[in-house]
Amino acid sequence: MSNGTGIDYEKLSKNQRLLMEAELKPLQGERFQPTGFADLGAARYTLPDGTEMLLVESAQSVANRMELACWDEAIDGLIKELQGMPYIQVNKPDGTHLTNSILEAHRINSPYILEGKDRTVFDLLKAGAAGLEKGPVKISQLASLVFKYDVNAVLHGVFLAKSDLAGGRLRMTRLLTGFIEAKDIRIAENGGVKNDRVDPSGDTKSGFGNVPFHRTDFTAKEITAYFNLDLAMLRGYGLDENATNLLIALSLFKVRRFLSTGLRLRTACDLDCIGDLKVTKPIDFIIPDEETLLGECTRLINACKNTGLFADPAITMVNWEPSAKKDKDKKSEVESQDESEEE
Repeated sequence: MSNGTGIDYEKLSKNQRLLMEAELKPLQGERFQPTGFADLGAARYTLPDGTEMLLVESAQSVANRMELACWDEAIDGLIKELQGMPYIQVNKPDGTHLTNSILEAHRINSPYILEGKDRTVFDLLKAGAAGLEKGPVKISQLASLVFKYDVNAVLHGVFLAKSDLAGGRLRMTRLLTGFIEAKDIRIAENGGVKNDRVDPSGDTKSGFGNVPFHRTDFTAKEITAYFNLDLAMLRGYGLDENATNLLIALSLFKVRRFLSTGLRLRTACDLDCIGDLKVTKPIDFIIPDEETLLGECTRLINACKNTGLFADPAITMVNWEPSAKKDKDKKSEVESQDESEEE
């Protein structure tokens, strides 16, 4: 039962995965612009029955967008209900904010956290990972360590690839995964022109003149967002019950918030959710609304804090200043350039 929290944790304890999906459509019109890759373009593929498919948003991008569900850009911090949850803040030398582990692509493995002169976080991780230098990595120790400094990194995965942190073997894969696919697609070619009202025949290579362009959008019979929470992997971390339940509640909130506020994927890809988020496994599990989930997250954040599962203070500060080695490498590079110019 949910025990008044709105989440039936007991039912989830008997399943390996929590699978969810939501039907989407363009907010206006029928066309949409999919994600693109530099060496590939749009990711198109064909099912065995001949159905043309398209990847609208990748797992990497959806993970980044779900992390943003927790962040309030206006205050440059976690949304009010999630404040108290740990993360790592990187500051400039003058004390102003530069970045943080929630917004960084590699999370706590960001070079702004581990590659500067300030070794605070590196030393904390090295001490916490003591004993993992040889033999199989004890995943429960690693999970507790990462959870202590950044709960989001446990959900979305992290790879501490530095050789002097247990030989660069500290890796946690994603617990929460999502992606968006379009089915039975058709190409919608379109384009336009950048007009130069001063000199239409100007040098286009320098940004002048009229510049025509084309773009390939798509239409689709169906657009579906899929989400997968790996419950078996989560249980394998052996975390405290409050920590485990927080990761579940936070995952469900992130999915709900992404669908309600995060579907403006690109300028020409603004989607809307049709109906409610559907659970496909276990089929009788009910996902509470955003408000209920936020309330549960707040309760569990306080419980984790009171039982010493979080760093104290929750926000670990590190100052960004390039390391001496990087300064030396940069100086050598400049000197080499100067010597080559003299020759």
